[in-house]
Amino acid sequence: MPSRKSFIKNTSLLMAGALVSDSLFAGKYKSIRNSIAPSDQINIGAIGINGMGWANLNAALKVPGVNLAAVCDVDQNVLDVRLKELAAKNIDTSKIKVYNDYRKLLDQKDIDAVIIGTPDHWHALIMIHACEAGKDVYVEKPVGNSIVECRAMVAAQQKYNRVVQAGQWQRSQQHFKNAVDFVHSGQLGNIRTAKVWCYQGWMSPQPVVPDSAPPAGVDYKQWLGPATIRPFNKSRFHFHFRWFWDYAGGLMTDWGVHLLDYALIGMKAELPTSICGMGGRFAYPDLYEETPDTLTTLYEFDKFNLVWDSAMGIDNGSYGRDHGIAFIGNNGTLIVDRNGWEVIEERQGKNKVSKPLEKSMDNGLDKHWVNFIDAVRSRKMEDLHCSIQAGAHVATVAQMGNIAYRSGQKLAWDKTTGQFTDNAINQKYLLKEYHNGYSLPRYDKMK
Repeated sequence: MPSRKSFIKNTSLLMAGALVSDSLFAGKYKSIRNSIAPSDQINIGAIGINGMGWANLNAALKVPGVNLAAVCDVDQNVLDVRLKELAAKNIDTSKIKVYNDYRKLLDQKDIDAVIIGTPDHWHALIMIHACEAGKDVYVEKPVGNSIVECRAMVAAQQKYNRVVQAGQWQRSQQHFKNAVDFVHSGQLGNIRTAKVWCYQGWMSPQPVVPDSAPPAGVDYKQWLGPATIRPFNKSRFHFHFRWFWDYAGGLMTDWGVHLLDYALIGMKAELPTSICGMGGRFAYPDLYEETPDTLTTLYEFDKFNLVWDSAMGIDNGSYGRDHGIAFIGNNGTLIVDRNGWEVIEERQGKNKVSKPLEKSMDNGLDKHWVNFIDAVRSRKMEDLHCSIQAGAHVATVAQMGNIAYRSGQKLAWDKTTGQFTDNAINQKYLLKEYHNGYSLPRYDKMK
């Protein structure tokens, strides 16, 4: 979009000074929007606007020059609520086109970029179709619901040369970057173990209830998309899709892609050589879930081990935190989470190091959106804080952990072939089968 390049500098300076807060959003959005020439606007469409899709849309609209052209959701009830909320922000909803089918939104020629905030099992297909339609994409995490989906998404971005940002917004938070810089400085000494944990006391699955007809206004067939046809059940719907293998991968892919991501960045790690996972439905055996509510996974790398530890229904995680990443070195242990980072001295270390808590001071989601829109304007893919390649890398590692757990085996990964050494595991788990006439476009060379 060459005509928009002149707008990059002014936008970046404005957003660097202060991001528009939610409390000021309604009053300032209209004046900012009206001060920008139509030729400098980025028209966006939002696909899936119930959870993070809605959070992303609000963050996007804080960026000067972003204009909402269309929204799409398979639940008319969600659309009705969100349109009222947009109107309350002084946005003229009469100019926003409304869809129940994302393919019609992608056909809208004036849309430059789309948000994908659907359940996980839709991410790959919609992102690939959006790239084919010439749209840039902000896709929620985890980017793919299988290892093959991750590869197909990377290949599609490369084929169509679109700007694609994965929604791992922690990559835009300064304190995470500062923590990783400290890890890379070598001051911790030899790091043999990186530990990642996620204890989410507030999360729980829903009760087991009978199947029923979908609520009025819900296009359930469209919601299922490529997933297996099953009767509607409200305990599998909306937020709770994430506890079922058809649609997602539990805490491992829901929070894991955020937290494992920084462990991999800190250790400059590619893919593990072996993986094993142990856990089960220990917290809520009587509630409706398939994914484990308790899981411990061990990833073996060439020079260190990575441990994933997750539990629902418990907040008391390692180091008194309900989530975090710990880099355990000979001289000290660096701990980082969404609230900040610190270094705890190693008592046995010869070169002891410590650092008091540095608190988080910024809004990662807002900054992530500024970064995406800047890249949409500049076309500089290398400026993205979380490219589809980065998102696919950590999603692949998370999927490996789930596959090890589901198979009940210690799995070995062959980096030469890009597959597990056990072909039966590859056949069963690398790609989730598509149903209902859908197929995954494949640009990668994986068999």
